[in-house]
Amino acid sequence: MKTLLTLTALLLSTPAAFAQTGMPGAHFIENWDLDGNGAVTAAEIAEKRSDVFASFDADENASLSPAEYALFDEARANDQAQMGGGHGKGMQNLEAPMQRSFNDTNADGEVSAEEWAAASPKMFTALDRNGDGSITTADFGAN
Repeated sequence: MKTLLTLTALLLSTPAAFAQTGMPGAHFIENWDLDGNGAVTAAEIAEKRSDVFASFDADENASLSPAEYALFDEARANDQAQMGGGHGKGMQNLEAPMQRSFNDTNADGEVSAEEWAAASPKMFTALDRNGDGSITTADFGAN
């Protein structure tokens, strides 16, 4: 339960003023832009994903078991519900990098810290839709 609360706090730490703009991707940027400059870099994706992984690796064995990943999925679903049923317009590219199948590259049912870290650059590429080397609200919205 502590893990679920920790990630929910990580995901839902959006200040009301920014979240209320209705700008596609605002929730994501606010939560993943660690230096607050309005753009998410590949390094920020890697750091935030590392924090998320650590939050759900309850037994601290450098692997997310199916049960731990289920808690991660539950926290994401709660976050999406708080956002009105999803991350909002343009967030389809965020869903795949969060799925177990995206991260469990050897398909053994567990996601190791190495697999999780290796998926970070792929997540960044999927979200940097305009290919400018950073993720901003310009990368969200209509496909």
